[in-house]
Amino acid sequence: MSTTVTAIAVAVFASTGFWTFLWQVIQSRQRAKTADSRLLLGLAYRSICQLCSQYIERGWLTKDEYEDLVKYLYAPYRDAGGDGTCERLMAEVDKLPIKRG
Repeated sequence: MSTTVTAIAVAVFASTGFWTFLWQVIQSRQRAKTADSRLLLGLAYRSICQLCSQYIERGWLTKDEYEDLVKYLYAPYRDAGGDGTCERLMAEVDKLPIKRG
């Protein structure tokens, strides 16, 4: 019995089909992660642009608004490889006065 099980296990692990299947599973998971990452970057981008535009139009923001924008949206977006558009908007927001909320 154990000889048969060993032979089957060796045959499965040695087969090209097994490794091809395993490789396809790994690639599928990587594609899903990449799509998830792009989706999250897109959502963060949209939120950052919307909030920055709102604050720039208003001409000021509160300390809490600024800290939340940087801590929860901009810093993770930048660290994840976000583009320069948000960087330019954040530079404009950095120039705005901070008011008590």
